[in-house]
Amino acid sequence: MVDSLFAHRVIRRGDHPRELPRGEEIAPVYRAEGSDHDLGSFMDRNRIVGVLVIRDGRIVLERYGLGLGEHDRWSTMSTVKSMTAMLVGAAIHDGAIGSIDDPLTHYLPSLAGSAYEGVTLRHVMTMSSGVRWTEVYSDRNSDVNRYSKSLADKVPGGVLKLMASLPRANPPGSTFLYNSGDTYLLGAALTKAVGRPLADYMSEKVWQPAGMECDAFYTVESEGGQEIGGSRAGMVLRDFGRFGQFVLDDGVIAGRRVLTEGWVDAAATPAFAVPAPPVQDITHYGYSWWLGDGVMAALGHAGQRIDIFRKERLVVVTLAAFPQPPYVPATDHDRRNEVVAFTNAVRRLGGES
Repeated sequence: MVDSLFAHRVIRRGDHPRELPRGEEIAPVYRAEGSDHDLGSFMDRNRIVGVLVIRDGRIVLERYGLGLGEHDRWSTMSTVKSMTAMLVGAAIHDGAIGSIDDPLTHYLPSLAGSAYEGVTLRHVMTMSSGVRWTEVYSDRNSDVNRYSKSLADKVPGGVLKLMASLPRANPPGSTFLYNSGDTYLLGAALTKAVGRPLADYMSEKVWQPAGMECDAFYTVESEGGQEIGGSRAGMVLRDFGRFGQFVLDDGVIAGRRVLTEGWVDAAATPAFAVPAPPVQDITHYGYSWWLGDGVMAALGHAGQRIDIFRKERLVVVTLAAFPQPPYVPATDHDRRNEVVAFTNAVRRLGGES
């Protein structure tokens, strides 16, 4: 597990987990490569470890694979970027953050004089800081792998130092460039704003009131250090789904507003068109959420997805272990777009659950 490889901090659940009600189970069927495929075929073909579908607040499909159990935590990978950005809406509601147009250096003064001078919280939430960044996992010398090495080595302050050393490539707010380091800085700024660890804030605002059934964790940059707001967190399948339901419910839990009013609408408003979409159903990027035809999506490396269809009152979570280079067969099919085909089949069953 990730929490045995990297330093981490627990996101604690409350004393009273809330059971998700269940509805009539659905049986989606989709077509790929000239054949029809059911749920079992989908999971086998695509190395899916977990599928959860919640419609109108009820679980209508839940399956596990590849040895994952219902209380085993799976790595979020970058889906946690979207989760962390939601907490900014809580901090605004609490008055800890005045505006997403506040400069990043207001919260992280050590970035003064770096390429992040003049960059705002909005810019890092929308991947438009303008700072040069290479997110190339196959290049050992890329910025993202230097960032990962600092995490693996548990260097105190290492990631912040790396981010402060990067040059500017474009004016802030002008260009979309996916940058995991931007979300690290967003999480660090949020920590300063609320005056407590990010894991504790997530626990207080979402994990406990939403009735999550298991503790989760954020990876931290070093023992006792800053949480990594954009990758490598861990949680169980149903709690991924509960978070999706929290967003679907507009950031309101049991009648109590957690996110400032209008935050989910703002997060789902396109900020940038995505020049090279990672998957066929995505066209734009918002507040750390990928956006497409009716979908808000949290996407993570190797096949992790939280899909939220607000008009359809639908949450679909798919967790996977897609093979990575150099272990991808030359004849491998397009797994990410096959997940889209499966999810579209779920959407077509909207009137039958």
